[in-house]
Amino acid sequence: MTDPLRTRMDQLQAEGQPFAVATVVRTVDATSAKPGAKALVLADGTLAEGWVGSACVRGAVAKAAREAVASGAPQFISLRPEALLAAEGVAPGDERAGIRFARNGCPSKGSMDIFVEPVLPLPRLVICGAGPVALALADLSARFELHRTLCAPGATVSPDVDVIQDSFDISAARFVVVATQGNGDAQALQTALGAPWVAFVGSRKKYAALRARLEAEGADPAALAAVIAPAGLDIQAITPEEIALSILAQIIAERRAGVKASEGRGEG
Repeated sequence: MTDPLRTRMDQLQAEGQPFAVATVVRTVDATSAKPGAKALVLADGTLAEGWVGSACVRGAVAKAAREAVASGAPQFISLRPEALLAAEGVAPGDERAGIRFARNGCPSKGSMDIFVEPVLPLPRLVICGAGPVALALADLSARFELHRTLCAPGATVSPDVDVIQDSFDISAARFVVVATQGNGDAQALQTALGAPWVAFVGSRKKYAALRARLEAEGADPAALAAVIAPAGLDIQAITPEEIALSILAQIIAERRAGVKASEGRGEG
């Protein structure tokens, strides 16, 4: 990968922006881009850096990049002249064996196969609390491609965990685990309710009481009903490390369920 592409890729990843890498893997006859050519394409289809062909190609690449980023699944597109598509019995937009066909309207009448791979920001895991379960989860999750934030004033953790001292921004969080365990439960849970997936470390009885209190204070009943409590898969966990493991397994199951659903939609 060329230096400008690598520099821009690093910049986009540092900013937490999703994008796609389009790579020309095969060409037939005359084409402006050759195998190995690459481009970075933003989530809206804008070409950010690199080159994979002229305007005849970029529309199909932009569409594939948008779909790749939205679904999280790679796309493989084959651009061919209209006459060649007709001869093979396929139309632009058809998909066979994972290959999406598109029309190449360039005068050169060449064909190109392009692989479009999404590069998505790491899912953000926010852990609320400074107790043994929260710290164990922050430590154990290091190997599982998660951007980790620990909301625990004064906590000492590894440098790759963001530590915030007070309230946290829920807008970018994918997973939130409230492990305050009696130290600010209501405040942390109230803030966490805006996240797509929220789990609470505590007994069913404790959560029921907390839920009733928050509902009485005006919290969204539907959001409270969606909270997973107690957090974690039932593996008969006892120690903080075992509880953290059960929660991490639950997060992985939720995360991979979305990937499997995307793969399923592409079958056939």
